[in-house]
Amino acid sequence: MMEPDLFNLRERLAQQQAQHCWRQRFSKTGKGNAIRFDNRDVINFCSNDYLALSSHPALEQAAKKAIVEYGLGSGAAHLVSGHTHLHQQLEERLADWVGRPRALLFSTGYMANMGVISALLQRGDTVIQDKLNHGSLLDGAQLSQARLLRYRHGEPAALAQRLTAVEGRKLVVTDSVFSMDGDLAPLPALADQCQRHGAWLMVDDAHGVGVLGAGRGVLAELDLSLSQVQIYVATLGKALGTFGAFVAGDDDLIEFLVQFCRTSIYTTAPPPALAAATLAALDVVTQEPDRIQRLGANIEQFKAGANAFGLSLMPSDSAIQPLLIGDAKLASDISAQLLQQGFLVTAIRPPTVPVGTARLRITLNADHSEQQIQQLLTAIDQALDAR
Repeated sequence: MMEPDLFNLRERLAQQQAQHCWRQRFSKTGKGNAIRFDNRDVINFCSNDYLALSSHPALEQAAKKAIVEYGLGSGAAHLVSGHTHLHQQLEERLADWVGRPRALLFSTGYMANMGVISALLQRGDTVIQDKLNHGSLLDGAQLSQARLLRYRHGEPAALAQRLTAVEGRKLVVTDSVFSMDGDLAPLPALADQCQRHGAWLMVDDAHGVGVLGAGRGVLAELDLSLSQVQIYVATLGKALGTFGAFVAGDDDLIEFLVQFCRTSIYTTAPPPALAAATLAALDVVTQEPDRIQRLGANIEQFKAGANAFGLSLMPSDSAIQPLLIGDAKLASDISAQLLQQGFLVTAIRPPTVPVGTARLRITLNADHSEQQIQQLLTAIDQALDAR
C-alpha cells in the first residue's frame, strides 16, 4: 500500500514539470572549458570560473602541498581546533586585498549571507533589499525575523522611499553584480541614501571580486570607503577559482560575527588546502593581470557579435551575458539544441527568475578563444532562426 503523500510532493513535482521548470543534474568530467558533459564533448559557457583559475597549476600545487602538510579536512570548527595558520593567513590577506581591517572566512557564500544578516538583525529591525537579490540574502532576512522590505531593482530613489518610511535599525542589502542579469548596482548612490537615512549597507560582491578593481572587487572599482559600505561579502569559488566565502569589515563587526554568527560557529572549517589554493589565486591575479584583460576582451567580442546577429542581450558589461528568451520551454529547447551542437549554456527559468523572463545565461571567461565565442554566437543565431 502506498504511503499517503502528506506534503503533496507528487503533485508539486508534476506541476514543476508541466511548467517546463524541471531541474536536472548531469555529471561532467574534465576541467577548463573543454569538458565532457552528459556523454558529450562540449565547450562550457555557463561556469563562474571567470579567470579560469580553478585549474591553474599554481593553485593545484598549493593545494597538494597543503594536503601533505595539514591533511585533507580541517577536523573541527574554527573555534574548536579547525583554524590553521593557512586560514589565519588567508583572512589577513583577504582583508588587505579588499581594503578592510579584518575578514572572516565562511564555508560557502550562502552561509556567509545567511549568517551575517541573521546575526546582526532581530525582530523590530528592518532589512531593505533589492528585488533581484540572490536567494541567500533573502533567506538571511527571513531567518533574522526582521521586517523585510524590497525596493525596485537598482533604483536609489525607490530605496530612499523605503528608508524614509521606517524607524529604528536599518540594513540595506544588495548584490554588486547581479547573478542572473549581469548588471552592476548603483552602489555610490545607494551608499549616499544609506548615509542620509542612518542605515548600514551590505554588499555581496560574489561576481565582482577577482574581476573588478584589478581583481580587488567592487570596493576598489568604485572607491567605496568603510563608512559607505560597512559590510562586504564575497565568494572564493567564482573568479578566484577555489571554494568558500568571506566577510570583511571593521574590528567590531568581525569580532561580533566570531561571537554570534551561527553559520560560522557551528560548522566545520574549510579544508586548509582550499585556503592555500586561495592564497595562490590572489598571487596569480596580481602576477597575471592579463587574465582580467583577456576576460574584458572576450566580453566585448561577445557583445559586439551578439549585436551583429541582432540578439536581444540584457544590458550587462560583466562576464554574465543573459540572452532573454521569455518562455521557459523555449529557453530549455534552445539550451538542449546548443548542447547538441557542443555548447553548454544553461537555461534559467522560474522561480530563479520572474515568470516570462526565462533566459540563456551565458558566462565568459579568460580562456575562451575568439573562435569558440564566434562559434557559440553562430549556433545561438541558428537555434533562434529554427524556432
